[in-house]
Amino acid sequence: MAKPIIYLYEEMKEDQVATIKQTASEYIVFDAARTSMTIDENDIEIMLGWNNELGQRLLNSPTSRLKWVQSISAGVDTYDLNRFSEKGILLSNASGIHSISISEHVLGVLLTEFRGIRTSIKNQSKKEWSRNNISYQQLSTKKMLVVGTGHIGQQLGKFAQGLDIQTYGVNTSGHVTDGFIECYAHKNMSRIINEMDIVVNILPLTDQTYHLYNEQLFSAMKPGTVFINVGRGPSVNTADLVQALENKQLSFAALDVFEDEPLSENSPLWNLDNVLITPHISGLTPEFKGKLLTIFIQNLRKFLVDGTLAKNEISLEQGY
Repeated sequence: MAKPIIYLYEEMKEDQVATIKQTASEYIVFDAARTSMTIDENDIEIMLGWNNELGQRLLNSPTSRLKWVQSISAGVDTYDLNRFSEKGILLSNASGIHSISISEHVLGVLLTEFRGIRTSIKNQSKKEWSRNNISYQQLSTKKMLVVGTGHIGQQLGKFAQGLDIQTYGVNTSGHVTDGFIECYAHKNMSRIINEMDIVVNILPLTDQTYHLYNEQLFSAMKPGTVFINVGRGPSVNTADLVQALENKQLSFAALDVFEDEPLSENSPLWNLDNVLITPHISGLTPEFKGKLLTIFIQNLRKFLVDGTLAKNEISLEQGY
């Protein structure tokens, strides 16, 4: 039987590729960015990154040897998890890599709004020296609900507490975790959300979280709530979000992800003064590939020993 292949769809530095080759000497390491050699794609056993066209062929091939895919993102909603489960293919994500970047992004947009910096930027573009249109609030002591208390949520909670923000969390069971004063179960979120000044979505996209943020949930929030979405765009019903912003149920929204990306020029979100739009940049992380390689090598070493993964394995049933 031919040697199994590790297929590197994500472009890595040459020394990083060398590390992978050294770790798995019994494999052919196919560097898609640099190698033009011909391979039998059915011999691919491990993929770093996901080429959807190739991946679909492997998922549908009765002779594919694919056993494990290492995603380069934290979210895996673009993968066909049912087919992965049917074929017994392991899937791991890059959870943890983006936690500091996304936490800094959330605090950055909050400070930009609460300290009047966003308006000052607009004034500067018009060479206008004015305090009359600057509104400001104290971010300290505000109550913030972080919906999703994984790696990112916990990091955000710890950072926010350094600014004396009162941080609360929402997770599946309501179990208490680091970075939060108290946590609540998803089923109880609508009961406590009206006590919060800020709501931050960091949830993955699943059947349960699709359009979780809709007219009913926005109406349950305290009038004037600040909403931030750095999770997944389809968790929010866009039409209901626009309505909540227009009627000032939400005083401000910082949106980094959207139901359809790139955001259409025709979207009413562009024209709302109480919205800050960023183009899905909150997770951009310096030295990302080095951090990704650390996760991949840990998993690779474990996989070579017993066919299991060391960290970040996705529950194919739950979707995260």
